[in-house]
Amino acid sequence: MHLARNILICLVFICSTATAVWAQTIPTTPRDNDGRKWRIGYLEGGSFPDYEVIFLKTVAGLMDLGWIEPMPLPEQYDPDHGRMWKWVADNVRSESLEFVKDAFYTSEFNAELRQQTRTNLLSRLKTRKDLDLILALGTWAGQDLANNEHAVPTVVASTSNPVGSGIIKSADDSGFDHLHAKVEPDRYARQLRLFHDIIGFKSLGLVYEDSAEGRTYAALTEAELVAKERGFELKRCVARNNDVTLEQASAEALACYEQLAPQVDAMYITVHRGESLENLPNLLKPLLAHDVPSFAMAGPEYVKHGALLSIAQAGFAYVGRFHAETIAKIFNGAKPRDLTQKWNAPPKIAINLKTAENIGFDPPFDILAAADETYEQIAPVPPQ
Repeated sequence: MHLARNILICLVFICSTATAVWAQTIPTTPRDNDGRKWRIGYLEGGSFPDYEVIFLKTVAGLMDLGWIEPMPLPEQYDPDHGRMWKWVADNVRSESLEFVKDAFYTSEFNAELRQQTRTNLLSRLKTRKDLDLILALGTWAGQDLANNEHAVPTVVASTSNPVGSGIIKSADDSGFDHLHAKVEPDRYARQLRLFHDIIGFKSLGLVYEDSAEGRTYAALTEAELVAKERGFELKRCVARNNDVTLEQASAEALACYEQLAPQVDAMYITVHRGESLENLPNLLKPLLAHDVPSFAMAGPEYVKHGALLSIAQAGFAYVGRFHAETIAKIFNGAKPRDLTQKWNAPPKIAINLKTAENIGFDPPFDILAAADETYEQIAPVPPQ
């Protein structure tokens, strides 16, 4: 009996491994859906800049793969993500796929609206069955579709920690046949190690909402890990993120920055509605007044507008290509669960030299040589 059971286990393992290996060899070449276009929908937790950037980079990745005709995409961030979705739906040309104009769903970072949005989308997926794939942007979106209530292929993007937030079972297994989520092992720990290597700070400030999602958005666990590993002090400040207005979130984040700036050697600008690009000039004032260097988790757009350091934009292009290849393989027959979820960003740096000058930081030559994006001025944030 034990021998039979062990053989069965081995066969299951061999078959699953073979299936996963096969999935990685699936082509990414364009094909239609038995004479019709593949129909793509979209769900987000709310309006966060990274979601739009990664969505557009995914569209660009699909262009590179030949699924979409080449065309320029908007470079200016639009905080109305629904409007951007409709623009893409109206303007993208493809013989094999379409972004369905009325298939944009957002929860606007509101817990009550989230439940209604989830119900509406799941109902559509189960009854109308008119969507072939969903792009799920952010932790809330991933959580709301990581279940057995539907079977539509779902590609989860822009989540701080899809394993820790319960979206997927592990980095190697999403836990659902229809589900795929990019996992970047130690992403934020690597950011913080890089920041510490450059600055050598003894204390680091961090703002977060004291909730499961808030701690995940701020990569609090990884920050604690690196703080212990490197021997610096982590100074925290709590500010609400969900179920408050954007104005309230921004005001609470600013109060935290004003509280932390005199106490810390460096600041980690994390994912929080109050740490938006629109609010960045306000947040930077106390940091600049106290010569505090900053690292933006979200990317180089923050560096362009005054943060000292981040990961360069090229990294987003690679992310978009990863998601595009995942989508292409799914449309070519791969099961989302069988595709690799692990991805590592190339080590590319963005730096603002004007901010460095303002805080009295003289970047070492090797940092300047390694920088892929260098900004010599602090660009004004365009009105939203």
